[in-house]
Amino acid sequence: MPDQTADRPDRPDRPDRPDRPDRPDRPGLRGDCARCFGLCCVALPFSASADFALDKPAGKPCPNLRDDHRCGIHARLREQGFSGCTVYDCFGAGQKVSQVTFGGQDWRTGSGERARRMFEVFPVVRQLHELLWYLTEALTLPAARPVHAGLRRALERTEQLTLLAPGELAALDVGAHWQEVNALLLRAGELVRAEVPGSKGRKKNRRGADLIGARLRGADLRGATLRGACLIAADLTGADLRGAELIGADLRDTDLTDADLTGAFFLTQPQLNAARGGAGTRLPASVTRPGHWTAQS
Repeated sequence: MPDQTADRPDRPDRPDRPDRPDRPDRPGLRGDCARCFGLCCVALPFSASADFALDKPAGKPCPNLRDDHRCGIHARLREQGFSGCTVYDCFGAGQKVSQVTFGGQDWRTGSGERARRMFEVFPVVRQLHELLWYLTEALTLPAARPVHAGLRRALERTEQLTLLAPGELAALDVGAHWQEVNALLLRAGELVRAEVPGSKGRKKNRRGADLIGARLRGADLRGATLRGACLIAADLTGADLRGAELIGADLRDTDLTDADLTGAFFLTQPQLNAARGGAGTRLPASVTRPGHWTAQS
């Protein structure tokens, strides 16, 4: 969640701007740790690695989690070996589960059954909120207008699902819902990329491509689909990614220094937090420049 588990951006979240649909702030889809019971620090497991300094099973509180549900080493996460925490974002699922699904009831109090169900429901709502992020963005894309009606219905249905009772959420087949909505997102992506200047007539389908460590410095990727592409440690220095589709792309340690992502869509903050970049990296308005990029520049 941004306030606790992600590096601070170089600018604060902007208030809602209904007159600027190209700048979707989506406050309900951004983590708000002040309204959450530290769910990501308890419900999720992690293993000792370059991203985490120790092993932690699902359902066990991280040793750095304080009694007030705040992180005791938030300002030193990277230095202490918890860079994985600075990448994660729950898309607002933490506060939804804490304040809406469980009505403000703390997992620390009450029965163990409440805590168990809370930890079970959190990942489900997180997936639904990520889907809401993509649907909300798709509705701001003028080129996707032919599928806007379907996208609105899918958005309303997904929002309804996030409001289900705990037992219903736990039993929900999120994968099936994703598959249904994904057809709309695929079509939206096709429509948007077709309108990107300079993208026509070029082979730009890199969906699911294995691009680990790829040398793509200065590459022309305008209007490309990088859906699900693995770009771990790829060199995209100075690459042109204007209007590229990035849903599900793995950008861990990807070098985006001086790259142009203007108009890139379906890009999330966790993806960007996992990448490397600098002051010269041009970003779409829906995301913020990670604070650790300054140290890398």
